[in-house]
Amino acid sequence: MQKQSIVNHIVSWLQAYSNKSNTNGFVIGVSGGIDSAVTSTLGAKTGMPLICVEMPIHQAQSQVDRAEDHIAWLRSHFDNVSVARVELTKVFDDLVKALPESKEQNLALANTRARLRMTTLYHVAAQHGMLVLGTGNKVEDFGIGFYTKYGDGGVDLSPIADLNKTEVYSIGKHMGIIQSIIDAPPTDGLWGDDRTDEDQIGASYPELEWAMEFSAGEEELNPRQREVLKIYRRLNQANKHKMVPIPVCEIPQSLR
Repeated sequence: MQKQSIVNHIVSWLQAYSNKSNTNGFVIGVSGGIDSAVTSTLGAKTGMPLICVEMPIHQAQSQVDRAEDHIAWLRSHFDNVSVARVELTKVFDDLVKALPESKEQNLALANTRARLRMTTLYHVAAQHGMLVLGTGNKVEDFGIGFYTKYGDGGVDLSPIADLNKTEVYSIGKHMGIIQSIIDAPPTDGLWGDDRTDEDQIGASYPELEWAMEFSAGEEELNPRQREVLKIYRRLNQANKHKMVPIPVCEIPQSLR
């Protein structure tokens, strides 16, 4: 893997897109995880203005600390980086009080958190004429659809969506991302507890990457591989609606 060449390629791609769209730089939500850390660093490397937005909603202090430490590291290396902190906990709590309860309440509220953050990022972006950077990687965006539709999936650009999670870690280490983020178990931070992505999915990212690329016969697979393949296929099918264009009802020409 040509890590520096990949970094250079993504940075050039971001610069070219912003220049072509006549925008003023980038906005990104920083969570304290590896994906947002790598993406924000790539954005900073463009030399264009980058606003890192913290948006805590009943967030674990460890996640807040990592996000703040990463932003401090970024600002010590790049003078084009600024920070905005939008405390969304009260906004979220007030919205929850106004919403009807349902049997899928916990999942619905987790997705609501992500959508509140998307709304906030686009508000900041509109104020400054900037683009919202997405932080999804290849497995999440195109493998199992592990993101919120119109939440963290609502972005203008996806700089790392062609990189697997292990590749994102490799790029992060190469760029010097702080060790606390490298060491932290991946989590979406949407549940108000310490559950990890692996807890939710039932498989690790390396396992999912294997399943995403698997195309051979299944006769020689061990029980764990069979289980991982089943998990991957179930999530891929269930979340297909996130990964394909919105269905459009096409009107027959004879009816026009």
